Amino acid sequence: MAVTFFDVNSAAGLKKLDDYLLSRSYITGYQASKDDITVHAALSKAPSSEFVNVSRWYNHIAALLRISGVCGEGSGVTIEGSAPVTREAVATPPVADTKASAAEDDDDDVDLFGEETEEEKKAAEERAASIKASTKKKESGKSSVLLDVKPWDDETDMKKLEEAVRSVHMDGLLWGASKLVAVGYGIKKLQIMMTIVDDLVSVDTLIEEQLTVEPINEYVQSCDIVAFNKI
Repeated sequence: MAVTFFDVNSAAGLKKLDDYLLSRSYITGYQASKDDITVHAALSKAPSSEFVNVSRWYNHIAALLRISGVCGEGSGVTIEGSAPVTREAVATPPVADTKASAAEDDDDDVDLFGEETEEEKKAAEERAASIKASTKKKESGKSSVLLDVKPWDDETDMKKLEEAVRSVHMDGLLWGASKLVAVGYGIKKLQIMMTIVDDLVSVDTLIEEQLTVEPINEYVQSCDIVAFNKI
């Protein structure tokens, strides 16, 4: 199916081309072809980085031309509103018989100024959601937390208490160094460090639903937050 582009050297034309390449690696098909060469040659200069998808595609095609050239036939492409592309401007033979392409039925052309199809809208929305989710994941912060874990009495086995605490596993939770601190009357408490991913672990929920319930509460009387620092 032939593809039509309008005035690819204008901001509006570049924007449409950028939208078109949002979900595509090449102008047509799944490999570089003469259609890519035609559009590449129609651009008077390298596109601004503002047009992320066009810039990515342009640099890729430029690299292919320097290294190995492009030999795929493509499906046919028409550039309107720009200076015609000469044979000298194209590094490999131009698209064959552009007159035949122009003579194809209008229904076979893709008008980039037309309405987006539902499939195109859905693909663009899914891509935007994926990028947003990825960005949010990268921005998720971490915190370093120091806990006081207190036993019931001086007869509590502190080794088993620590083993019980460390037996708690959650996404975003990493246990760190620990030590026993004397409280008085022969009683010691456990001080233990942990690193958490803020979006995944709530310290209050960890204490209330994990560390002070069965079976861990056989050893643990209570837990307190001693220090909480963002990393």
